[in-house]
Amino acid sequence: MQSPWQLDFYRRPLQDDHGKPLWELLICDQAMNFTYAAFCPQAEASAVWVRSQLQIAQAKAGGCPPYISIFRPQSVSLAEVACRELPVEVRPERDVPTLKQWLRSRAAWYTNLPNHTREPYNPLAIDRPAPVPMSDYLMGDRWQFAAVGADELARLEHEPIPIRQIPENLSPVALGLPSTALIPGVIIDGGRQSMALARWLQAENPVMLQYIAGKPDGLLLESGLCDRWIMATFEDDEVAGAARTFSERKLAAKGLHFLLLRPDDSGMTYTGFWLLQATDGKQIRAMTG
Repeated sequence: MQSPWQLDFYRRPLQDDHGKPLWELLICDQAMNFTYAAFCPQAEASAVWVRSQLQIAQAKAGGCPPYISIFRPQSVSLAEVACRELPVEVRPERDVPTLKQWLRSRAAWYTNLPNHTREPYNPLAIDRPAPVPMSDYLMGDRWQFAAVGADELARLEHEPIPIRQIPENLSPVALGLPSTALIPGVIIDGGRQSMALARWLQAENPVMLQYIAGKPDGLLLESGLCDRWIMATFEDDEVAGAARTFSERKLAAKGLHFLLLRPDDSGMTYTGFWLLQATDGKQIRAMTG
């Protein structure tokens, strides 16, 4: 069986013989045992061209992958159309480390080519929309910054929670965190809107929670490939202090943090639980368990 593929299709800092931008399709598997690369003039960049190249790549690989992971929103749209007639699933995912490392290497190689445009180029940059405020009714009754020990986190992982995202590779043990580490997070008491919020979050695919200092301060949720949501704003000094502690603990915990949704603060029932990780200040990871 073929390994899953990682794919990117976008314009590069290169031009053709007519001075027009060149696009490039890159495909690899996680171990780089299979790679495929092809350039395309901008005028020909389309789902039809991508489909033809995927067919060539599949013939070269000796079969179809179970799915293709794509981190760039524009590439997702084209690949979804291209794969409609192919037995391949397209999965939007931020976490494609092999492909991103290959893109960095290719970016260095482009500068040695005679058709390099010399324009500033970040191979991992994607268009990010401005944060959008969440509907007030979704946030329920109240929320708070919190932290739990590894044993409490393990207990939560085994609670009968209807909606959950708990990747095995994000456990404190898998990340090499000491048993004394405090894992920071945000707890929301959703009240009557608890399940509605859980379903909305599940559809949006939470990726990271982030404290943004400002006037006012804010709590930001990143989701999907590039979406950002303003979950709350606040000017209270005590809450701001808790937010700074949340950020410090997240850094100490190798980016690991959680989002816990419950109907109330009784501690008896929970509605949703998401275990998340910020892999660095900008690139965020969260995988469905």
